[in-house]
Amino acid sequence: MASSSSLLLPTAAAAARRSPSGHRAPPSAVLSPPRRLATLRCLGYARRRPQARHVVACASAASAGSLEALIFDCDGVILESEHLHRQAYNDAFAHFGVSCEPASASATDAPLYWDEAFYDDLQNRIGGGKPKMRWYFGENGWPTSKIFETPPSSDSDKEKLDWKTERYKEILKSGTVKPRPGVLRLMDEVKGAGIKLAVCSAATKSSVIMCLENLIGLERFNGLDCFLAGDDVKLKKPDPSIYITAAKKLGVQSQNCLVVEDSVIGLQAAKGAGMSCIITYTPSTANQDFSDAIATYPDLSNVGLEDLKLLLQKSLVTG
Repeated sequence: MASSSSLLLPTAAAAARRSPSGHRAPPSAVLSPPRRLATLRCLGYARRRPQARHVVACASAASAGSLEALIFDCDGVILESEHLHRQAYNDAFAHFGVSCEPASASATDAPLYWDEAFYDDLQNRIGGGKPKMRWYFGENGWPTSKIFETPPSSDSDKEKLDWKTERYKEILKSGTVKPRPGVLRLMDEVKGAGIKLAVCSAATKSSVIMCLENLIGLERFNGLDCFLAGDDVKLKKPDPSIYITAAKKLGVQSQNCLVVEDSVIGLQAAKGAGMSCIITYTPSTANQDFSDAIATYPDLSNVGLEDLKLLLQKSLVTG
């Protein structure tokens, strides 16, 4: 095996060789291309060192950003759910005669009704079912109903107004609701590759469990490496608590997690936790500002595991 000096320096004969002007010929004139390149780099003729250092840095960053966990939001991601939630709210309002009108009003007995435009705005600002109702009734007054002739005053009575969750469960159990395209395939692909899989939702735990059992099946649900609902954290999205907690439970660094969300509230939560996020938007969220997402899709039909790995590595290198 040749010594290192013979690979890096010209031979004695080559060193004695001179140019017509009497100056030593540059190393490139006397060496074969592979040895010429090594010599040029050694003697400082090559100008590729900064680029080489950049390539090494990029390779290190890509390695550090390997995908170790994929985290799904539930509502809007696993199923297109907002129209179902709105239906459940309005069904509950009608069933219990919920009205925010003062008792002396001469209005009809029509119950409270949230139309599509109002609900789209509400759900894009406030995460979770109970927080939505608390905010609305806090702004418009706690309602009367068939349960309460006068607006409830105690916290325990206010909690009784959460009838909507039960109605939502009934809708999910009906068998008419299907997962969004590509979700089940991608979940199976991730688990098959040994990558951790989680679901983090701002909804109540009972509601999310019902959703997952009916839409992804018991086997996939029981195979999740982490499952968190709104009940498991003190603050709801856009606060990052739920994703920070998930990373700890999964035992992975935030930078190695990739989140799938459908709304700017979820995107803000993921970014706040130091995680990259892709968006699969719905009709009610399509016009939101997703500039902080690393990719945006109408659904997951054409998104595979290798796509996600490359996206995460690229986001770390360029970020």
